[in-house]
Amino acid sequence: MMGHRLLICWNVPEGTGCCLNRGSSANIPKKVICVSLSASLLLILLTLGLTGQLGLPYLHSKSSQAVRIIAPDPTGVLLLNQSAVVDQQNGLVTFTVTSGMNLTSTVLFDIKHGLICYQPLRQESCFLRTMETSDYEDVDSLFQASAHKQSDLQLSVNETQRRTEFLGVVAASQADMSTLEEPFQVLCRDRTIHWTKRADGPGKQRLVYFCIDICFPNNICVSVCFYYLPD
Repeated sequence: MMGHRLLICWNVPEGTGCCLNRGSSANIPKKVICVSLSASLLLILLTLGLTGQLGLPYLHSKSSQAVRIIAPDPTGVLLLNQSAVVDQQNGLVTFTVTSGMNLTSTVLFDIKHGLICYQPLRQESCFLRTMETSDYEDVDSLFQASAHKQSDLQLSVNETQRRTEFLGVVAASQADMSTLEEPFQVLCRDRTIHWTKRADGPGKQRLVYFCIDICFPNNICVSVCFYYLPD
């Protein structure tokens, strides 16, 4: 009948349907057309995936470098074994610190936002503070070490400088989790986050309730000790 077109359809073995208008492309082998359509669809999906249009998670593994730091104590008997994952692209350094008592804590440095987050073991809270000049200098030594692919660093006892920092936990200073960046939310999931500030020391009336030791490739080890400030 006039005004109508006849469509020829078939199913290839894979179950993909293909149709042709008689008189236009009927002379083209059906397998060639189906293979071409499948290849084009696959190319489009790969392009969307690489550009992030499909919502695929972006992996930062290529931009991260793991650095293991071993620092002996002043007596040379105990070893502080810690690992740091340095993400140059996102300005993140994640420390995993294991003390001599086999207790592990995590410390996250966010260079872009100038924040440090401490997640001590056996604590139901995380502790947050702003970075200072000395913190940027220490973390920069890690960036340099990872850039030179130094994956295993042994610090010398005689050359290592040690310092102690006291941080007071500010009363009624719980941070709003939703305002923090994703790395902090992941690290402190199901925990409360409290702001801290540097202090001269806890004083006789206040006892230090935990400390975290962190060592850097520039031969500086920092013992960060926390206590609650008076209400």
